[in-house]
Amino acid sequence: MQKVVPFPRATAKNGAAAVKRRTEAPVASAVRTLNIETEGLALLAKELDGPLAPHFNEAVQRLAAVKGRVIITGVGKSGHVGQKIAATFASTGTPAFFVHPTEASHGDLGMVTPADIILALSWSGETLELKPIITYSRRFAVPLVAITSQEKSALGQHADVLLLMPAAKEACPHGLAPTTSTTMQLALGDSLAIALLEARGFTANDFKIFHPGGSLGANLKYVSDIMHRGDRLPLIKSGASMAEALVSMTEKSFGCVGVLNRSKRLIGVITDGDLRRHMRGNLLQAKVDDIMTAKPKTIRPEMLASAALELINSSSITALFVVQNGKPVGLIHVHDLLRLGVA
Repeated sequence: MQKVVPFPRATAKNGAAAVKRRTEAPVASAVRTLNIETEGLALLAKELDGPLAPHFNEAVQRLAAVKGRVIITGVGKSGHVGQKIAATFASTGTPAFFVHPTEASHGDLGMVTPADIILALSWSGETLELKPIITYSRRFAVPLVAITSQEKSALGQHADVLLLMPAAKEACPHGLAPTTSTTMQLALGDSLAIALLEARGFTANDFKIFHPGGSLGANLKYVSDIMHRGDRLPLIKSGASMAEALVSMTEKSFGCVGVLNRSKRLIGVITDGDLRRHMRGNLLQAKVDDIMTAKPKTIRPEMLASAALELINSSSITALFVVQNGKPVGLIHVHDLLRLGVA
């Protein structure tokens, strides 16, 4: 049985220093790791702003022009990074999926067509498992974009477009575990995805199509998608009594009522807060025009739900009327937004 070594106890002599070292060592390691990886990203940015620029531009042009899909491949940590890049491409308007090189050698090459383009990741460029997919791309004229650090490698020499990564120190103290290198690969993949997004004119509305679920999908919904409308709206005419207003507020249960002029335009809003501020014996006989908040905050149907929530929070209110051409067409309540998971 392995002997368990107890955690060293602090003594009067060395206690404070020992505790301090044990507390700071992991944090110091983390900071060192981040600094080294930041240096790698700075090197990559410098290359992109220099010799790598024309190759990056060509890669974006080829990826944007492809009629089929972007086939992303890689082994080990590069493969994991490739899977993330494929997911980012797909969610931002560039059809893409990941194919593992080993599976490609056992039938998955049938997924790749001449209308596609291959994006291969390998830091050394000599990954043995990539050989069949490289050979296939050359045999059937499937364009090949390579992300590697070795220009003279098999992958680098066969690529139609070479994105040559700068030499950078790994954060691993032994220089073995891929750390800085994979961070750089991931950053370059993100750079390609965003450049393609912008080249395609990909909008927030397009993004919504690919992200209908979860809080992201909720934040990308429009006010018009979730607002209450028609008979659900608590509305009353100018000149009505507060007794009538209270009936409408109670029936609709939104804690507010909108006041309309003769043209059915929204000229004011009465909320629970207004009732408390004007509480007096003859409140029910008062006219709504005397109690309402004139020129209330409103929103448009095409506003994003996330923007509506921000306005509600910043204004310390619970509901907003949705107005089009001055007339109320809907109402949105903070509870509607929270139920959807808007944040």
